[in-house]
Amino acid sequence: MKVDELVAVSGVGMLQKIVANKPNGLILEDIDSGKTKFYSLRKHQFTPIATVAIYTLEDTTPLIDVFKIMRDKEASLPVPAANSDKMVLLEYFENILPDYDEDRVYVSDIKKVVKWYGFLKERDLLKVLDEEDASSEEE
Repeated sequence: MKVDELVAVSGVGMLQKIVANKPNGLILEDIDSGKTKFYSLRKHQFTPIATVAIYTLEDTTPLIDVFKIMRDKEASLPVPAANSDKMVLLEYFENILPDYDEDRVYVSDIKKVVKWYGFLKERDLLKVLDEEDASSEEE
């Protein structure tokens, strides 16, 4: 699996894997069950996580890089639960990405980042981050 294959779908809640494109939507695979389902463009919005970035004071930091920082610092700085207190999440994110733009990155965004990171970690899919590095080095 590659990072480019992971997509967030509005109304679904968790990341899905892209199986095929259709003119009127996407066929996605549930990562846990492996079942595929068609999602219509009329009902859903799709966000490939490879295109997501976090606003910083200077520019933006790709979500994949934020995940790598979280993984690298996890031994000394445990990842809080996505439903943790607002102040716990803000303090954690301040330690992970000190230059994030506090005016444009909301607590709901931080919750989503923590939730997606936990989702990938539970399923041992954080290795897709390393595969992304290897494929970019080959090019």
